[in-house]
Amino acid sequence: MNSGLARRLAAVGAGAAMLATMATGLLATPAAAASGSTQASKAAATSASTTRPAVWANTPSASATKYKGACPVKVTFSTSVKVKTVASKTKVTYRWLRGDGSKSSVKSFTLKGKGTKSVTVKETGTFKRDTKGWQAIQVLSPRAATSGKKYFSVSCGNDWTVLNPPHKHKTSAQLWVDEGNCQATLIGRISTSGSRWVHYQWVVNGRVVESDAVRVNGSRKVSHVIRTHDDFRGWAVLKIVGGPSSNRDYFKIDCKDWNPSPRVSVSISAPSTYYGSCPVARTFTGTISASHRGEVKYRWIRNGVAGGWESVYFSGYGSQSRTVSDSWSTSASGEAKRSIEVYNGPSSATAETKVICKSATPTPTPTPKPLPVQTPEPAASLTPGNNW
Repeated sequence: MNSGLARRLAAVGAGAAMLATMATGLLATPAAAASGSTQASKAAATSASTTRPAVWANTPSASATKYKGACPVKVTFSTSVKVKTVASKTKVTYRWLRGDGSKSSVKSFTLKGKGTKSVTVKETGTFKRDTKGWQAIQVLSPRAATSGKKYFSVSCGNDWTVLNPPHKHKTSAQLWVDEGNCQATLIGRISTSGSRWVHYQWVVNGRVVESDAVRVNGSRKVSHVIRTHDDFRGWAVLKIVGGPSSNRDYFKIDCKDWNPSPRVSVSISAPSTYYGSCPVARTFTGTISASHRGEVKYRWIRNGVAGGWESVYFSGYGSQSRTVSDSWSTSASGEAKRSIEVYNGPSSATAETKVICKSATPTPTPTPKPLPVQTPEPAASLTPGNNW
């Protein structure tokens, strides 16, 4: 075979090999693309499953912030909960927190579709006597969030006077008192000459504490409960608006032998971030408030781990507060979280602090100076003489 023919055959072989390689590449490309698409879909699904919705809870508004007038009265609290959903269906659970330490039952609603959505929720409370407090909403899921507190007050008669408009029907009122369990129940009977609506007021120590109206057909019993956490005494009258008053009845409330669990609230504060040398100790401070005397059990939650139960006792009268503390010692940079949980009661928010340790500048070690070398003196020569 001559050299020209050999070169042509080699060229043909090389071209065939190149075509085979290109064909192999074209055949492999769709499979590789499909594999890459599958992996991208799995990664997107994993990212979507791990992404949690964002939640915002706004401070509630109240239908009456500072109410003065007739009681009982209804006050409606409303707020909006905003959720940025990442799934086609998201269930939101929440509850209302109250200033007396109580909580509402857990409620829920469901959002459909993805995106940012807002829902208005409401709670209505009925108040029969003077009250000061606050309401807030706590979102439990899909992510925890607590709104600010909306403070309010209800005054049931500070500015009232007993009215005496003209009255056509004959009406009478009687009163007696039932004492016990750190409270006094005022029991009255309203009698009329026919069937009619009767407006009446309870007057305690000269002050109107409740006003209401009932339908009376001959005779009807009404009542009012005085609850106090301290010893209390006074007198009460059932006043028919525009009509006669009952007899004045005196009462005495003794709370020495009755001690229900107080209403409790709790808060916590953290020390500021520390920069400096370590080891160091940092102290968290908590405040536990109770409506009256009694024992309150609580425990510290340290970085999510619950500690043992401790007790604080309130021995005085009326609302009181006690300060509790918990220390965190560390020899290295880090952070610590604390919260307080009250037994069968509320829990505080979580407080957090940080420690950033800075190493001290080392003191340079002095270099020892070499000692001078002493040259020995030559020994004195001995000369024969008398010393021999």
